[in-house]
Amino acid sequence: MKITASEVNKLRQSTGAGMMDCKKALVEAEGDFDKAVEILRKKGQKVAANRADRESSEGAVLAKVNKDQTSGVVVSLNCETDFVAKNDAYLELAEGLANLALNHDTLEAFLAADYNGMSVADKLTEQTGVIGEKIEIGGFKRLEAPFVGAYIHAGNKIATLVGLSSVVDQAAEVAKNVAMQAAAMNPIALNEEGVDASIVEKEIEIAKDQLRQEGKPEAMLDNIAKGKLKRFFKDNTLVNQDYIKDSKMSVDQYVKSVDASLEVTAFARVALV
Repeated sequence: MKITASEVNKLRQSTGAGMMDCKKALVEAEGDFDKAVEILRKKGQKVAANRADRESSEGAVLAKVNKDQTSGVVVSLNCETDFVAKNDAYLELAEGLANLALNHDTLEAFLAADYNGMSVADKLTEQTGVIGEKIEIGGFKRLEAPFVGAYIHAGNKIATLVGLSSVVDQAAEVAKNVAMQAAAMNPIALNEEGVDASIVEKEIEIAKDQLRQEGKPEAMLDNIAKGKLKRFFKDNTLVNQDYIKDSKMSVDQYVKSVDASLEVTAFARVALV
């Protein structure tokens, strides 16, 4: 049967598939639009199965904050190559998915959510078939606080959220600056209390082993190791790190220089590996 150019274009606009793939799907579906969509989706499932073991370390990471700036989400849409990650259509998809993610509390709920007539999970499968690369959600983190700010590093490789304890005059600027800090310095936790006990134990043992190799007496190891642990916390916890815009103060001191009662309550960071 004859398939018109307008029918092919409509399917292409709906699915993002190539013109020839859309024409073939419509021919196979005998002009039935919904059936053609299903054919393209099944093609995507086959491609997804074949590429399941591929690395998807490229993509786009985006951060979104709601209108009243009390909650935010960081999402990464991962693919296999940087070429695909920089494609305008891919970035448009990432943007749409990030906006949708803002309305969902968990990754599971997000993947099940409706995206233009199909679930997010099905959309990812469909796009795997369209693009020919493994497409998946690589990271999903939510954050809620009295004030939430975001930062997306140039190139969409890293995105962060920061929560503040209250809304002050310069809250947006402070949150963005601290979010930039989190993006650049990759802290493992907000503060000392947030560092996993197993990491603390490991750092103490590493410090003691180094001190033994230096010939320090066993009786001195605990006290010296505690000093090294303090340095570890300073380098690796967000509020204790040297502030990147002024190394004479810590991040916590910078925040309190704006408002003495202001605190960083949480942060979220997603980066492409």
